Amino acid sequence: MPPPTGELATAQQAVTRADGADADQYAAPEIGAARSELGQAQAAMADGREDDARRLALAAAADADLAYAKSRDALVTAELNHRRSEVAELRQRLQTGDDR
Repeated sequence: MPPPTGELATAQQAVTRADGADADQYAAPEIGAARSELGQAQAAMADGREDDARRLALAAAADADLAYAKSRDALVTAELNHRRSEVAELRQRLQTGDDR
């Protein structure tokens, strides 16, 4: 098998994408695990343990993808709640005739 350079690159990209989605705030355990696994994968690759590096890189990518999904879910849920609040406020204004 070829060295897992592609898997390492994919894992790094997944961690970067999760970081961009505020994973530290919304999915801290998952992004922490992904970073740890990525570091271990890089160390394994440097030591010539390619099978371990591949396995750890795949785990890192999976955990980073989970962190990204949880972060996006939290952000979308917050936006939905904000919009619902705005709708409720507008309905209240319509009922009371308040035209601020």
